[in-house]
Amino acid sequence: MGRPIKFTRAIADRICERIADRESLRSICRDEGMPAMSSVLSWLADDDAFRAKYALAREIQADGFVDEMVEIADDRADDWIEKKNASGETTGWQENGEAIRRSQLRIATRQWVAEKLRPKKYGSKVEPDRGVVASEVSQLLEDINGKTRGLPNGG
Repeated sequence: MGRPIKFTRAIADRICERIADRESLRSICRDEGMPAMSSVLSWLADDDAFRAKYALAREIQADGFVDEMVEIADDRADDWIEKKNASGETTGWQENGEAIRRSQLRIATRQWVAEKLRPKKYGSKVEPDRGVVASEVSQLLEDINGKTRGLPNGG
């Protein structure tokens, strides 16, 4: 069976469901019975309803990645491995650096993707509070300076 190239709501819905379940568009489009990525991108350009549903699926995907980060961080299952001597006897335990580094990479990758998909929610840039008026800041600084003048060495 060939790849579908004609847009159908059923295929579009299935794509969005799978994206929301943290699958990549690339892996979805590799599956038999799914359209090529170029077809999906064309559909996104042409169909407002699909574009909106796809955007929501990406937001849900980002939330799922954040949930996974916590699970990965909390999973200690492979953090330690048995240390054995030459005859195969267990002599103790040692940190499994490879598993820990892999977990760090998995978390960092998901964090990066979540930041890109939902920068306002998961982005690292913190917006300054726009509610403070310059005159309030000036008054606060004057109050602080006034109080420190009475201290030894000027505060």
